[in-house]
Amino acid sequence: DDSPLGSSSRYADASRFQLDLLPYDLDRIEVLRGPQGTLYGASTMGGLLKYVLKEPDANALYGAAGGGLATVHGASNAVWDSHAQFNVPVIKGQLAFLVSVSQNKTPGYIDNVVTGKNDINAVTQESARIAARWTPSNDFSVKLNALHQQTDARDIGAIVLKPDQTPIYGELKTGTVIPESFYTHLDFYSATVDGDLKWADLTSATSFSDTHTGSAKDDSVFYGPLFPAFGFRAGQSGSYVALEIKKETEELRLASKPGASTEWLVGLFYTHEAVGNHQLLSATTNNGVPLPVLDPLLRVNEPSTYREAAIFGDVTYKLTDRLDLTGGLRYAHNEQHVSFTYSGVGAALQGLKNSDDYSSEGVTTWMLSPRYRIDPNNMVYLRGASGYRPGSANIAVPGIPTIVKSDTLINYEAGWKSLLLDKTVSVEAAVYRINWRGIQLNNTNAAGVSYLANAGKAHSEGAELTVQYSPVPSARLGLNSSYTRSLLTQDAPSLGGKAGDEIPNVPRWTVAPTADYYFALPQFWAAHVGGEYRFVGPRYSSFQSTATSWREGSYGSLGINGDVSKGIWTVRIYGKNLTNAQPHQNIDYLANGATGRVATLQSIVLQPRTIGLEVNAQF
Repeated sequence: DDSPLGSSSRYADASRFQLDLLPYDLDRIEVLRGPQGTLYGASTMGGLLKYVLKEPDANALYGAAGGGLATVHGASNAVWDSHAQFNVPVIKGQLAFLVSVSQNKTPGYIDNVVTGKNDINAVTQESARIAARWTPSNDFSVKLNALHQQTDARDIGAIVLKPDQTPIYGELKTGTVIPESFYTHLDFYSATVDGDLKWADLTSATSFSDTHTGSAKDDSVFYGPLFPAFGFRAGQSGSYVALEIKKETEELRLASKPGASTEWLVGLFYTHEAVGNHQLLSATTNNGVPLPVLDPLLRVNEPSTYREAAIFGDVTYKLTDRLDLTGGLRYAHNEQHVSFTYSGVGAALQGLKNSDDYSSEGVTTWMLSPRYRIDPNNMVYLRGASGYRPGSANIAVPGIPTIVKSDTLINYEAGWKSLLLDKTVSVEAAVYRINWRGIQLNNTNAAGVSYLANAGKAHSEGAELTVQYSPVPSARLGLNSSYTRSLLTQDAPSLGGKAGDEIPNVPRWTVAPTADYYFALPQFWAAHVGGEYRFVGPRYSSFQSTATSWREGSYGSLGINGDVSKGIWTVRIYGKNLTNAQPHQNIDYLANGATGRVATLQSIVLQPRTIGLEVNAQF
């Protein structure tokens, strides 16, 4: 809704752990592309996803419940899910509550050949929400939300590959010796107050979130071969991360009434984050027995705080009935404090010392967009907007910069939106160029210490096209496609990147055609069938000038779905990834710590072919 979730702090590993919400009473998801310039600030350089939740309805008593089963290729157990929601008016027209719960259980489909355990990557998602809306008058309303969600995975199921990208143990099989588990637990509370001041609309959005995230990684390939240097046999080593993030936000907006020749919006924003970052690197025998002196190899505590205050405003001026111009500015100032505490053999070998560091920075972002309505069905626009990612303090090691500055980008865009052929065809097309400066890059010094630094420049050029066509009212054909050319324009020596290298993990082409058809069946049943095909082009795992860059191949995935409904009942069948594509994605490498040579690769595969049935009732 109106409150940000997720961290802006580097020490909360915000770029590694993406939020994945599962509320059953979701109204829609909005995709806001590119930097927004003014309305959204830190860490939205690429845009943002907005989860819009259903609001309680004070005029209707209703509910819904359902569940389903599915099979996944390679899994011994079935997928199952269940969900329910109830909307209860308390004071008709004024006060209502909405309660929902949901649970998804996806079985594992990756087998571990070394440990003998099968279906290791099972995952469970659970969500519960209670919401209230109070509207004592037409001029005032209050919305309250309380949401809990948790995701728990015994293992992420990373596939172990040879350097030529062939699986060492076979398809859908791995050989990690330490479970690579993952969890995230979220509690989120928000209050949104809307007031009609007659001459303007006032909105206050307040939120608090408490997030706990943890992950484990098998680093035995790297650290195990180093143990003989300390008089032990090669063994096992796991790296563990535990994060706690408490985030408070407040945004106050005042917006003019629509319809005037000049429309405006001004606002204030404040957020405070307290982050606990705990890391542990273990050293054990192959039987899991801790090694004296060595275990733990390294223990790290990095508690930090992040504060940001911002002021922003937008103005739209209607030059004519067809031409308007929107511009805006946002100034944000952030302060960060982080403490570094280290212990273990690894800390001494790497020269890590305890320290307290502070950083402070102010950043101005902007947005400018003229729009011209050619006629009621055609509009063209230009848009320029900037965005940034906050910098931070660095660890206190000689030769490493003490402060990392924010990196910034500017997006220049031109677009066309149109309704054609008696509104049976809709087209949205855009071309853009993004200039990215001061990129924050992960680096490693000679002692193996990882740190962040500003280095390099890059640009992206591309085009996006979305088309929908309804040859008859009951049928809809669609196409979503994009072309992106994203390159370094300045060498990044510490990472081996050269000017002209492609930015990692960015495919040139993505294409997704869709089709849907709606029709009637006897006995007043309504039916629908649909399908989609998703194509993702090849991309590189890192800058291709480096010796540790691998080209991830293109792949396509086919999905179909169909449903029938009558009265309160809806029955749906679906198939995902019917081609059973198993591309190796997010390829990373594991080096031998003693020799420095690449020993193995790791990748995540797309969920295999999944076929399921869902039943839902509304009452």
